[in-house]
Amino acid sequence: MTYRIWTAILFVTTAFLSWQSGGWAGFRLVEQEGIEESFRYSQLVANELKRYSPIPELMAEHPLMQQTLEFPSSDNLILLANEEMKSMATIVGSSDVYLMDAAGLTIAASNYDRESSFIGRNFDFRPYFYEALNTGRSSLYFALGTTSDLRGLYFSHPIRGQDGLVLGVIAVKVQVDELELQWQRPAKFNEAEMVVLDGDGISFLASKERWLYRNFEPGSGEPPVDIRIRQRYPSRTLTAMDIKDLGHPLGSSEKSRRIRILDEGVSREYLSILTPLPKLDWSLQVMISIRSVFWTQVRFLIAGLVIFLGCFQTWLYLRERYRREAELAERGEQLERRVTERTADLEASNRQLVDQIQQREKAQNELKETQRELIQAAKLAVLGQMSAGLNHEMNQPLTAIQTYARNSRRFLERGDTATVDANLGEITSLCNKMAELTRQFKVFARKSEGPPSSVDLRLAVDAALKIITAQDNSEAIRFEWPRPATPVMCHGDLIRVEQVLVNLIANAMQAVEEVDNPVIRIEVTESAQCWSCLVRDNGSGLPSDTEQIFEPFFTTKSMKQGLGLGLSISRQIVDALGGRLTGRNRRDGPGADFVLMLNKRGTVE
Repeated sequence: MTYRIWTAILFVTTAFLSWQSGGWAGFRLVEQEGIEESFRYSQLVANELKRYSPIPELMAEHPLMQQTLEFPSSDNLILLANEEMKSMATIVGSSDVYLMDAAGLTIAASNYDRESSFIGRNFDFRPYFYEALNTGRSSLYFALGTTSDLRGLYFSHPIRGQDGLVLGVIAVKVQVDELELQWQRPAKFNEAEMVVLDGDGISFLASKERWLYRNFEPGSGEPPVDIRIRQRYPSRTLTAMDIKDLGHPLGSSEKSRRIRILDEGVSREYLSILTPLPKLDWSLQVMISIRSVFWTQVRFLIAGLVIFLGCFQTWLYLRERYRREAELAERGEQLERRVTERTADLEASNRQLVDQIQQREKAQNELKETQRELIQAAKLAVLGQMSAGLNHEMNQPLTAIQTYARNSRRFLERGDTATVDANLGEITSLCNKMAELTRQFKVFARKSEGPPSSVDLRLAVDAALKIITAQDNSEAIRFEWPRPATPVMCHGDLIRVEQVLVNLIANAMQAVEEVDNPVIRIEVTESAQCWSCLVRDNGSGLPSDTEQIFEPFFTTKSMKQGLGLGLSISRQIVDALGGRLTGRNRRDGPGADFVLMLNKRGTVE
């Protein structure tokens, strides 16, 4: 059996179960509403009976009632009794109150002054009269009034004389129209009806007027001709309702029945709930249309089909997924075989690639080492260029020291120790001066160690100027250095920054060699993120392509002045420190500006 047949079977089964479940839930809901309404209305009827039941007994205790029965020929007592019962009817809200003697003859009534007065009428055939007379207890009865032709509840109680014998019966009639008005259809069901049936199944209260005085026993036909029934409903044609019992619906209790009523040519189905009412042989029948059950079944059917389609889609998805997984597994096996076949080639290629990587790493390390050596060689080249100036500066102190030493020996032979001490002080001062000159050159020649840190840019400028001014050709140049009063802390390395500044100032010195009034200005300025150190000269300026000067071996000087590596190395140093080095011609006159920009302390990630 293919999966299509199974799908069709499951689809039909799901639809059937959903429809049945909807019917079960729908009938339960309808029954619950009917039970709640039956309980409410039965309580209403019980309260109404409790309200009027004790009234006849209280009226029977009135002395005037007993006196009137004992002296029925007294017109004065009859008048007083009529007025008293009229007042009683007004107080208790009943329609009529009347007094009957032991023969059932009405001798006084609250409606004595109306044409439909009960006075003179005999009601010995009414159950409420003879039951109260014979049993000596209160009685309750429902019937149509023979005089008023109005439906009413009759409450009666015997009246006893001084010797305890029953003299007569007092009766109170209460109309039942108010009970019909208090019927309310359930909020969820507009097509809901109600009838109250007597012990013979005849309706005497109904939500539809045409359903009054009808036999509601299913399939009973016309009610039998019974004098008791005719006395209760005089001048009424008691016809049977066309009712068919459809059985007990699924989802409801035993007290509920499904019925079909044919009324005025229209057939409707109801769920009928029969509830006994208290004290009497009455029963309340609430009938609620089952049309809502159909829509409940439709909702359940839709929900069931949606669930079925969801499950079906999930099954299709899983089926397709398993099929694809099987295909992927087969392809995976094929791929594994291909991978196995190419593993040897890949391993060989990997070994070759590892060798190439090691060679590249070795070459890169050699390149870095070469760059470091090149930077160091550039510094030493600068030192070599400055060695002549250093010679000149060192010769003068050495000559002076030699002169002071010879003189001190002669003054020592003479015993002039004071002059010897003064000469030794001069010699010490000259030695300190020579030590300061050599210390700057020693620091400049040292290789940089450690990562960049916070340095004071002023100290780097100071050290570079000390090295530069030691040269002979610096004597004719005016150096302008407006030194900031506060530290200029930036991200860098003191030795590498000093090397860059020495290179920039040395280039500026070479640029102003043929200028009449050579000036080199060094100026530090601040921006939001960095410090800028400007090296400005008034020389011949730069060529038009300013970026070309930072290329290796590019130079506008003679071979004796350099190889063109200074600016290239300086830019590499500044880039490694996270800064920038730029050069441009001055806009306010002849000469060039070189700007060294270093990040402020704390702005570098």
